[in-house]
Amino acid sequence: LFDEPLSNLDAKLRVAMRTEIKSLHQRLKTTSVYVTHDQIEAMTMADKIVVLRDGVIEQVGSPLDLYDRPANMFVAGFIGSPAMNFLKATASSAGHATIEGGASISIPNVQLPAGKIVTVGVRPENLSVAGEGDGFAAQVEVIEPTGADTQVFCKIGSTQEVMVMLRDRVTARPGDTLWLKADAAKTHVFDNETGKRMNQL
Repeated sequence: LFDEPLSNLDAKLRVAMRTEIKSLHQRLKTTSVYVTHDQIEAMTMADKIVVLRDGVIEQVGSPLDLYDRPANMFVAGFIGSPAMNFLKATASSAGHATIEGGASISIPNVQLPAGKIVTVGVRPENLSVAGEGDGFAAQVEVIEPTGADTQVFCKIGSTQEVMVMLRDRVTARPGDTLWLKADAAKTHVFDNETGKRMNQL
């Protein structure tokens, strides 16, 4: 039983110890229960993850199962770094919804009545820069290059914030407009009342 064993270590040592513990587990081939609030630890070390909230199990599954098919908004927001973007949207027609600013976004594999308010979830790496007029417009607020990736924080309309993770170098500057497009096959739709995912991916 491990109860947050790495929480007081610095970042570099934490990564090294994560690898050491996983290697030890693979050699011993014994069951381990590992408690953590760090979802990176959970994703990299676990064979199976149990996500708890207020003592209630929200979802059980493999790391990639929880990442690709979160049961609800809590799991979707907890698993993945950087976190999933949540966009308030209004269902407008079959397979589409309207987000703030009037832009349309695809919401696959779900039938919704027109006018229903939902939350669309898109991971930062599932957004890409599109040509002008394709996708939806977002104003660049902050750009954070991390080396291999560039994180771009944008605003849609007056209040909706969205983060994009790009592999390519970014020439845009704060104040510029980027046209963003979501990967429809990896776009989630959540019920606003229950928080549960509505579409099957």
